[in-house]
Amino acid sequence: MEHRIVGPGPYRATKLWNETVELFRARMPLRKHRCRFKSYEHCFTAAEAVDWLHELLRCSQNFGPEVTRKQTVQLLKKFLKNHVIEDIKGKWGQEDFEDNRHLYRFPPSSPLKPYPKKPTYQKDVIKFPEWNDPPLGTSQENIPVKPVVMNSEMWYKRHSIAIGEVPACRLVHRRQLTEAHVEEIWKSMTLSYLQKILGLDSLEEVLDIKLVNSKFIMHNVYSVSKQGVVILDDKSKELPHWVLSAMKCLANWPNCSDLKQPMYLGFEKDVFKTIADYYGHLKEPLLTFHLFDAFVSVLGLLQKEKMAIEAFQICCLLLPPENRRKLQLLMRMMARICLNKEMPPLCDGFGTRTLMVQTFSRCILCSKDEVDLDELLAARLVTFLMDNYQEILKVPLALQTSIEERVAHLRRVQFQKSYPEVYRERFPTPESEALLFSEKPKPKPQLLMWALKKPFQPFQRTRSFRM
Repeated sequence: MEHRIVGPGPYRATKLWNETVELFRARMPLRKHRCRFKSYEHCFTAAEAVDWLHELLRCSQNFGPEVTRKQTVQLLKKFLKNHVIEDIKGKWGQEDFEDNRHLYRFPPSSPLKPYPKKPTYQKDVIKFPEWNDPPLGTSQENIPVKPVVMNSEMWYKRHSIAIGEVPACRLVHRRQLTEAHVEEIWKSMTLSYLQKILGLDSLEEVLDIKLVNSKFIMHNVYSVSKQGVVILDDKSKELPHWVLSAMKCLANWPNCSDLKQPMYLGFEKDVFKTIADYYGHLKEPLLTFHLFDAFVSVLGLLQKEKMAIEAFQICCLLLPPENRRKLQLLMRMMARICLNKEMPPLCDGFGTRTLMVQTFSRCILCSKDEVDLDELLAARLVTFLMDNYQEILKVPLALQTSIEERVAHLRRVQFQKSYPEVYRERFPTPESEALLFSEKPKPKPQLLMWALKKPFQPFQRTRSFRM
């Protein structure tokens, strides 16, 4: 039961669906069953399908061992709805699949999900400001000039230009490096880094570049606290005070300084339910609808953990600041609860880690349109986030340094073009330094003591030694 690894790229959820359907149809054991005094060939019970498919998903590197039996039942319901399977009487289309002894079989053919036609993409190269480019709406031909009275001197100048002796003069427009240019540089370089990590020809395949807001990227990089949590300018987008207090209560359990009301048996369960209800009623998941395909594509890199973390870092920079802040606080709370040995069980029948993943996966990642594997993909992503949230929600230092160096270089070029004399004084070249400062005489090397001594000479006998 080997599941082929589906790497990053467009339509990854559709590829995973088709891969799972093909494996299920090809390898699910079929045998003879009896039901109500009648025998049926080549079929299986609902419980047998759950057992086999659950093991397949848990062993797959595309989904991982965190897949629960409940999630497997939900997937089989979608199989029944999409006519991947049918009951023994040929009925399908209803999501009434249950984990029991009811008999099911495969139809003659199961429809696979079609892939959308892949459009031809061109790489979007952001053009950085050129200092000689005229502003929009102007050209050399539309520059108003005064009429000139022709004389012999003017005729000679025009004739010299015409025959090529004197180069023609052109107006040079020096453009300023504005804040809009800096924002565009941040956006283009950030998306270029992401495209390089994913190994795609174009990011248009996984996200709409027009919806990427450069102001969000810069805010997420610079407007952060000492702990790295985003600071919001608009306080109306903050978490409600009662939700933040509830999250602090569970994150610091049982030592919570904000707790002003008496506790009772099961108090922590009610607090957790309050937090889950708030996040469960968000209008949009924290990772947003338009970034769904981008995050799902990054899931194909989980076998290369370092690359996956870098890709998730960049994707999280594209989030609105309020979403990034809510995600940071939520992941911190989830991680602390899972590591807290003093925390009582928050749900009967589920471990704390499984409960965290099942409760918050859909409020973190889900698709606007129905995607058949979005629950499994969300659980896979949240599991990876919980294990690496401190690294993923950091600002990628290499990207920040590269962009800041690029902006500093452009500002230096702008200053050099605008004030060449001042630039030469502040940033002298080796040639200008040689003209300003005369060459200092080189110091002579110090004489060493051994250099003063005569070289070794062999012993010679004199007359006094003769016999």
